[in-house]
Amino acid sequence: MRFQIVLLFHLLLQSASTVSLSVQFQNNSVNPPSFSVQGKARQTASRLSSPLIGYDGRVYACSETNLFAFESNGSVFWTVPLNHTCNVGLAPIHGERGKIYLVAEDKVIKVNPSNIGTNESAAEIFFGPEPGQEVPNEIIGLSASMSSLSVFINVKHRGLFAYGLDGQLRWTAGPVLHQFGYHQGCKQNVRDCYFTSIPVIDRCEANIYMSNTEGEMYALSARSPQFKWIQDFSSLDKVFTITPGNNGRVYVTVPVRAMVLALDVTTGNILWQMNTGPLSTTGYAPVVDSNGWISIGSLDGHLYSFSPTGNLKKFPRAAELNSVVQVSPLLDCSGYGVYISETEMEGKTSHIFGEYTYISALKPRNAVFTMLVPSTGSIYWSESYPGKFSSLLSGTDLHNFVLDESVLLAFITASKIGNPLPCRTTYHKLAASCSEARPKFLSIYTGDERAILLFLLFESAVLFLLAALVRFCCIFWSKKKLHGQDLGKFLEKRHSLRLQKKAFDRTITELEKKAAEEASNNAVLEKLGDLVQEREGIQRKLSTTYSLGRDALTGLQRKTLLPLYDGKTRSYSFEGARKESVTIFHTVSDASSGGSDSDSDSDGEISWHSFEEKESAARAKAKAKAPITDGSNSDDEISGEDYRGNSSEPASSSRSSMTPLYMLHGEST
Repeated sequence: MRFQIVLLFHLLLQSASTVSLSVQFQNNSVNPPSFSVQGKARQTASRLSSPLIGYDGRVYACSETNLFAFESNGSVFWTVPLNHTCNVGLAPIHGERGKIYLVAEDKVIKVNPSNIGTNESAAEIFFGPEPGQEVPNEIIGLSASMSSLSVFINVKHRGLFAYGLDGQLRWTAGPVLHQFGYHQGCKQNVRDCYFTSIPVIDRCEANIYMSNTEGEMYALSARSPQFKWIQDFSSLDKVFTITPGNNGRVYVTVPVRAMVLALDVTTGNILWQMNTGPLSTTGYAPVVDSNGWISIGSLDGHLYSFSPTGNLKKFPRAAELNSVVQVSPLLDCSGYGVYISETEMEGKTSHIFGEYTYISALKPRNAVFTMLVPSTGSIYWSESYPGKFSSLLSGTDLHNFVLDESVLLAFITASKIGNPLPCRTTYHKLAASCSEARPKFLSIYTGDERAILLFLLFESAVLFLLAALVRFCCIFWSKKKLHGQDLGKFLEKRHSLRLQKKAFDRTITELEKKAAEEASNNAVLEKLGDLVQEREGIQRKLSTTYSLGRDALTGLQRKTLLPLYDGKTRSYSFEGARKESVTIFHTVSDASSGGSDSDSDSDGEISWHSFEEKESAARAKAKAKAPITDGSNSDDEISGEDYRGNSSEPASSSRSSMTPLYMLHGEST
């Protein structure tokens, strides 16, 4: 159901259609100050702007051409002349290092309190036309972000301007973004569309939220003019209020619908929406505490508090029949509690006409200020006005100004009346609220597990077949390349070499066994050495590189081991078929030994042939040896080349010499 809220207060200080409540203090020692209504405000009283509660606990508000800093007890701490009439509808904002920014006429003025009482000016123009320049349009809103060190100014029909703290323009953004041949924003009316709200900053996400005349909401980056997303609320209403949650959510209040919506800051999607009682004005804003609860008052006398997930709590549970809540709640210094003002009227009536609800109220009787914590539902303090607090403010500088409930509520909040919660810094309050934001998890659709398993099996089978096909193609291509090189003859030769190698293996095994079991003569040992060399030649021919014609001769010669001889016993070492080292000890017969001894005695020393002479004799013998088969011609040629290098060495013909066996280099005897 659509609500059209119209609140008519019959106040003598304002017209019958005014929705704000004005009160004035009377300085009378006999009769205490009272919540009174007079026929006409005093000519000397001035109206204060919307207040700002500073980080230092003071209340800042401007009036006419001056900015005032009030202590929480109502006394003026300092006054700075602005030389321009301030906008009482816009509250001052915090800047860097205690500085304050505010809107005055068509300018933005920066006030530096540290310059008060010095020769330097405490107020300077931060934004505005220079003398002789064109006067800009109305300044709609102002905000500042210390994380990006920027000040954001919304100028009617001109767009959003981002300035650095040094006054240099960084970027500008309008309500329409032209990109890739189409535009974003202001779909219904591009010509007369402009931003209508104060730049709202999400300090956790570094986002800026704006609204336009067509009922659209924008999310921009605080560091660039790019749009993150745009949400259209024109189906609800074109006028709404934006409140940052600083907890992964941003809230939209639609007064006509009496509705609160929670949006995701990343996508702009609506997380939940809830209805409240009738709301007073379109500029009425809720407040979000450090627990993530959003609280908003209603003309039905209740405070509606919603949890981050949309759970509702109403305070008080049974409101007075004629009470209303018509000003925005304020956060206490801890960030967990809120102060509210509930006004009791002499009478209140409501009328429903179709989709609209009209509420009218008579003059106020008194006000009740309450401090509570929405998340727990605890009420810590409540007091009526006029009362004790009104008597404390009666003798202060506030009696020179006309106050409304919003200003009075700001002083009560700054004075921390009835607040048992410890105050926290802005950093700690922001850290607590930002921690309420839930991490963004990617939602991945897993689908049917059985279907996925079958698909993976099918995919594995396909990959296996592809791998087999690639291997077959590689082998086929290799054989295809060899086909033009007489492949049949090549394969036949390799088969013949394998057969020869097997025959050599059997023969060598038998000879090695025979040599290990009993002493063998020189002929058997020579034959064993020859067979080992021939088998090594066949193994080299069967290697892949040799078969493809790329075998090299370097490094193929085997180094020999010198036979040991002590006059009677000789040893021979060689490598067996299974790569094992075999050593054979041979004892020389007495006849041979005697001959040798006699020869040695005659010479006066033991005589024996050198290793080089024996090796030369073996090479000469191997060179003269005929090939075993026709198929091993190439091997014999290579073997012959192995021994041509030392053919010039003299051969030994001693009867007692023995041909040394050749071993792989590095083996031990």
